[in-house]
Amino acid sequence: MTEQDILRRILDPASRPNPYPLYEELRKTPVHHMEGGPYAISHYHDILGLLHDPRISSDARNLASTAGDPLAGEEEDSTTLPPSFLKLDPPEHDRLRRMTNRPFGPPHSPHRVEEMRGDLDGIFKELVDGVTDPGNFDLVEQVSYPFPVTVICRLLGVPKEDEPRFHVWADTLAASLDPDPDATPEEKAKVGQDARMELGMYLAGLIEERRKNPGPDMLSQLAVGHGKDETMTTMELLSTAALLLIAGHETTVNLITNGMLTLLRHPEVLRDLRKNPDLAVPLVEELLRYEPPVQLLPQRTTLTEIEVQGVTIPKGASMWLMLAAGNRDPARFENPESFDPYRKDIEHLGLGSGIHSCFGAPLARLEAQLALAELARRLEKPRLMEDPPPYRQNAVLRGPRHLRIACDGIRP
Repeated sequence: MTEQDILRRILDPASRPNPYPLYEELRKTPVHHMEGGPYAISHYHDILGLLHDPRISSDARNLASTAGDPLAGEEEDSTTLPPSFLKLDPPEHDRLRRMTNRPFGPPHSPHRVEEMRGDLDGIFKELVDGVTDPGNFDLVEQVSYPFPVTVICRLLGVPKEDEPRFHVWADTLAASLDPDPDATPEEKAKVGQDARMELGMYLAGLIEERRKNPGPDMLSQLAVGHGKDETMTTMELLSTAALLLIAGHETTVNLITNGMLTLLRHPEVLRDLRKNPDLAVPLVEELLRYEPPVQLLPQRTTLTEIEVQGVTIPKGASMWLMLAAGNRDPARFENPESFDPYRKDIEHLGLGSGIHSCFGAPLARLEAQLALAELARRLEKPRLMEDPPPYRQNAVLRGPRHLRIACDGIRP
């Protein structure tokens, strides 16, 4: 088995239901180099160190070459939107992230997420109430997919009647992140660029309206800004809003869906959660370790020659940080293949770390905690209709496309 083979097997949609044996195999060689392509890092401590290493860039423009890299061509085209702060380095990254955080979290808006708890609870309960056939329903389509897209739309201030359009854009943009070795760079780029263009045109109109008539929503606060040095350009704001759509939606969909799938495979934990809703807090942390919605961080770039586990990685090389492999590293976690929400030490990589740690982490955590506790309470004797369920093709943002569940009823 060659190194190239193992990486391509991980990317293969056929591996999506259970990629973890492949990650175990990958860890046998801590630094895998696809010939002419990326270096894959799979051990926990190596990944954690690199997430904090200033010699590692998130800006794809620093790549010396894209030849042989399955993610070549994924960077945003300048004819649509500029790179989001997720794909920038300091100081540009820090400036944009700081401005985006002002209306979202501490120190300027320390209670923003917690104040949304009541709204989140109401939105989710309404979705569960809308399940008309408890004996056979799709959790993804009816509950876990519409929940976070509704939340992010409300947060940004998107009119309710326009929310369905965001479902399509979110799905397309998430799929465009998938490292597909069989598609040409041009094909992959065009799909994402078209969706970004449509989303950008819509948001441009909404931003102009909010600048004239600002409201309490996050998009209004970003559009108005706070002085010359704390105001985004229209293009920066468009790129940031598109990022929030992905960060605030796709990862949370997968976290909730993976979470319910895991609970149905571990009925004893589901029973514990039903009896003790507070278990949702550590349970979500264990889910972020055991079934992380973001499996890998591709297309990191070395700004200088560095050494990892005795392997010299040249300047300008593409690096993939395999978060899901690190989360099950036996050198870091005891019984890493076991799902244990009572685990005492859950310092996972599921939300990243360092300056690029997940921006929407507080909201994603709260959404998943509320959702899983509510499902455990209300679904009577739930069971899977299909296991494994069908998965999305995306290897980066991994989760079921559908999760069909049957239960005896839904409690009020």
